[in-house]
Parts: sequence; C-alpha cells; structure tokens
Amino acid sequence: MLDINIIRQKPEWVKEQVARRNDTAPIEAIVAGDNRRREILQEVEQLRRQRNEASKQIGRWLGSLKKLTTDLQRAEAGQDVGQPVAGLRTQVMAMQANADQAKEETGQLGDRIDALTEELRQVEAELRQNMLWVPNIPHPTTPTGPDESHNVHHDPQGAAIPRFDFTPKPHWELGPQLGMIDFERGVKISGSRFYLLRGWGSRLQRALIQFMLDFHGNQHGYTEMYPPFIVRAQNFEAAGQLPKFFDNIYRDAEEDFMLLGTAEIALTNVHRDEILDEAALPIQYVAYTPCFRREKMSAGKDVRGIKRGHQFDKVEMYQFVHPDKSYETLEQMKQHAVDICEALGFPYRLVELATGDISYAAAKTYDIEIWAAGCGEWLEVSSISNCEDFQARRANVKFRPADGGKIQFVHTLNASGLALPRVMIGLIENNQQADGSIIVPEVLRPYLGGAELIK
Repeated sequence: MLDINIIRQKPEWVKEQVARRNDTAPIEAIVAGDNRRREILQEVEQLRRQRNEASKQIGRWLGSLKKLTTDLQRAEAGQDVGQPVAGLRTQVMAMQANADQAKEETGQLGDRIDALTEELRQVEAELRQNMLWVPNIPHPTTPTGPDESHNVHHDPQGAAIPRFDFTPKPHWELGPQLGMIDFERGVKISGSRFYLLRGWGSRLQRALIQFMLDFHGNQHGYTEMYPPFIVRAQNFEAAGQLPKFFDNIYRDAEEDFMLLGTAEIALTNVHRDEILDEAALPIQYVAYTPCFRREKMSAGKDVRGIKRGHQFDKVEMYQFVHPDKSYETLEQMKQHAVDICEALGFPYRLVELATGDISYAAAKTYDIEIWAAGCGEWLEVSSISNCEDFQARRANVKFRPADGGKIQFVHTLNASGLALPRVMIGLIENNQQADGSIIVPEVLRPYLGGAELIK
C-alpha cells in the first residue's frame, strides 16, 4: 500500500507511475475520499468541542437552577432571601428553559456526531479498498515498458550452454522413459496441468529442496521456517495478492482460508502488527512450501510437461530490512539465487523486468533464467523483488530506530531460491546422456545416497 501522503501531494505523478506499469488505479476516488475523510474529522472535532462547551454550560445552568430553586422554596416558606417569590419563579422558569434547550441542542450535536462517525467509517472503508487497487511505484531504475517484451536480458553466465552429439530430448519424453514423471496418471487424478513424480523424480525434487534449504541456511544465514500452507485472506491482502488476483487463488468455499501461491505470502505476515527493534534487522527467512495457483494467466503459452502447473514446489527467501539497506539487500539476494544456479551447474542469465512485467507489490525485480537444452529455451527459476514499504504498510510491520527517532515501516524483499519444477527440467535436460541416463550434479549426490546417475 502506498503512503496516502504521496497520493495526496502528487496525484498526477502517481497516475504517471501507475501508467508506467501499464495499469490503472482509482486515484481520483482516493483523493476525493481522503478529502471527505479529513472534512468529516474536522467537522466532528468542531462538533465535539461545541458539545463539550454546551455540556459545561448546562452544568453551570443546572448549578444556578439548583440554587434558585432552593431560594424559591425558602421564599415560599416565608423566609427572607432578598428577592420576591414572583421574581424567583420567573428566573427559575427561564433557567429551566435554557437548560432544556441546551440539552436538546446537545442531543442534536450528538446525533450529528453519530451520523458523521458512521459516514466516516464508510468513507474510510471505501478509501482503504481503493488504496488496495493502487500498485507499488516502480523504482526509477526499473526499465519502462508495457510488457515482458521490454525486459532487459543480460548475457548468459555460469556454465557453458551444453552441446550434444545427439539430439537432446525434452523432459516430457525423458521423464516418463526413466519412470520419473507420470503425466497420464496425474491428469487422471486431478486433471490438466497436474502430474505425478515417482521414483527418482520424487527423490530428485526432495533432494533439491533439502539442498537449497541447507545452502541458504548454512551459506547465507537464513533462518528456516515451516509456515502453514493454508492462511487467511488478510495474509494475501498484506502481501499484495488481494484484491487484484482473487481469481487466481485456490480458496475454501465455506471459511476464510486460502492456499498459498508462494511462501512469500505467509512470510510477509510473520511480524504483522509488530514493532521490531532496529538491532533485529535484517531478519532473513527461508521456507519450503508447495504453491497453488490457478494458471488462468498462462493462456496461449507453451505449457507442455511440468513447466507450468496448478501445483508446484518452491524454496523462498524473504527479508525484513532497514529502508536504507533494501537495494543493497536486493543485490545480495540476487547473488544468493545465483549461487544456487552455479552450484547446480546451470547456464543462467539475469533479466531486469520492465515496469509492465514486475509484480503488483514490487518496485524493482530481477528474474534469473536457466537454459533447458531439451526445450531449447530459457526458463525462469527465480524472481527477486524489492517491495520497499508497500507490503509493510499493508501488514503494519514497523521498526523502532536505535537512536530513538520516529518509528518507521521496514522494507521487505523476496526471492525464489529456487522454484521447482523448472530446476528439475534444467537438470534432466542439460545432464542427459546419449543412453538416456542423467548425470546427478555433485552437490546433490549426498542427498541421493551417493548416486551419480539416474538411469
């Protein structure tokens, strides 16, 4: 969520930034709602002052009325109180009328305050909903372009692109031949874009997950987390998934539960509504989760094999950091993802995503793609994003500066470290041999009982 002050002060600039993302947002409605909200608050404050003053005046009148009533009773009893009975009666009646009128006006003020308070509740609810439809502002260094065709691709790095003296097969042929992937039975169980991993396929994926968790924990200092895979809607809202991507989320039909599309959603909310000490930053988490997404947005794309399914596994890195450190951290997390690619022996390339291709919550994003020899294409295995304070504002995660300064929102960053199953595709296709066997990368052999070949 953006800082409302930015929209309030620079609405046209915000519109321009949203347009850079090839998106739209209800900026006019937000400005109008914010203005009305402030008008209501100002009017309510003024009415409360009037009601408080009227209440004090009523108190003074009631005190005077009590004294006059006592004097009238004494005068009517024949005591000398310095004023005639008729005069006292006139004063009592006038004072009572003033008090009654003031009480009526105070009640009217209270009714008006109640009505404005209800309107304020509605205005703030609508304002919040409109604010949720505003994407993050792209960082100035994010390439401007309406879609992925404007992404900036860097030269390949890492291992050399493999060359074969035979025609390499794609994983959708190799996997079934080796008994690693069963497409037909996966479809039989769950429908299109589902598959079964079996035997070496199951073991290889499990080995990859364990290797990546160990690597990020031991080499990069992340704390491993095991979050629930089913979370409430507010977690998706805080991470920037709702309301924009409601139709792509698997959800419970009866209760407020949704299946994670990425561990990022759960990790964003670990410190929701907390104020952290600056000394605790950065906080680094890594988590493995299955991920569930309705792949509606992939219509027309090549979805053969296991490249794009409704369920997949992923290891995710996440950091809560000081705002001054977030872009330094972005480069660090990019390297952490690259380290995995290099350890597994992948040819890889870095992609800087254009404004029209970055995620809703991101200000700047890098993708890392690996080469898959059988498919003959580059496949994304990691997306590394700096969300600045966008998610922190939604989740209300702040920190207290060590110098005692004003409490601030943290910055949050996330990165795939890495995403399965495209890593599986790369390993199967790039490491295939002429006899159909697959060489196991050296770093994975301890996780596979020392096996050097899958055959």
